[in-house]
Amino acid sequence: MTYTHGHHESVLRSHTWRTAENSAAYLLPSLRPGMSVLDVGCGPGTITADLALLVAPGEVVGIDASTEVMAQAAAQISKLGLSNLRFEVGDLFSLDEADGSFDVVHLHQVLQHLGDPVAALVALRRVLAVDGVLAARDSDYSAFTWAPADPALDRWLELYLAVTRRNGHDACIGPKLVGVALEAGFGSVEASSSTWTYAAPAARTWWGGLWADRVRYSRFGEQAVTYGLSSRDELEVIAAAWLRWASAPDGVFVVPHVEILARG
Repeated sequence: MTYTHGHHESVLRSHTWRTAENSAAYLLPSLRPGMSVLDVGCGPGTITADLALLVAPGEVVGIDASTEVMAQAAAQISKLGLSNLRFEVGDLFSLDEADGSFDVVHLHQVLQHLGDPVAALVALRRVLAVDGVLAARDSDYSAFTWAPADPALDRWLELYLAVTRRNGHDACIGPKLVGVALEAGFGSVEASSSTWTYAAPAARTWWGGLWADRVRYSRFGEQAVTYGLSSRDELEVIAAAWLRWASAPDGVFVVPHVEILARG
C-alpha cells in the first residue's frame, strides 16, 4: 500500500495532536469499562491511549503497518503505565485475531488511504463481536474551506487530490462512509459530522507550519514531483502560501469529517 502522507515528523506532528476528545467524540458515548477495542491504523497511539483509559480494564490493541511508528507509540505510551494497551505491527486484511474478538473496531482517517475500503470493512467485520460497533471517521478534502483566499492553496488542494487519485485512494470518502459500510454488510449505520477549525493565532501557526513542512518534506511532496504533477519550485510557492495564511489575522481553516457507527 502506498501511504500518501508517509511518516515524516511533520505528519506525526499532526497525528500526535489527536485525542479521543477531538477526533473520536462521536464514539465515546458507546464505550463502557471492560470493552475490548481494536484501533486500526493507530499511528502514534494518542487516540488509542485515550480509548484504553476509557474502557479499562478492557483490552485495547492498536495496529499499524509502520514498524517505526509502532515502536515510537509503544515507547511514548509506556510512560502512562496502561497495562490494558498493546501495539502491534499488523495488516488489517490479514488479522490473526479470532472471529468476534472485539467489542469496538475504530478507524480514524484510515479508509481514505485504502484502495478497497469495502474489503477493509468486510475484513474488520469478521473480528467484531455480534453486538459490537465499528466506528470510522474520515474527512472530505474537496470540502475543506479557508480564508483568506489564495490561488496557491487552491493549487495545493488540486495537487493533493491528484496525488491521492494516482495512489488509488479517495480523499473525499467521508460522505460515502455510510454506503461503504452498507456494502460491507453492516445492517445499521448511524452517521454524524464534526469539524476541526483552525483560527486562533496559535492554531494557525501550528496548522500552517506543519502543512508547509509536509509540502516540502513529506512523502506527499515527493510523490507530487515523482509523478510529474509538480516541481520543487512550485512546492516552495505552496509552502510559502501556507505560512502566509498562518500569519493572516483573518485566517480560518475548516476540516469537515463524517463519522459512522456501524452495527449488525
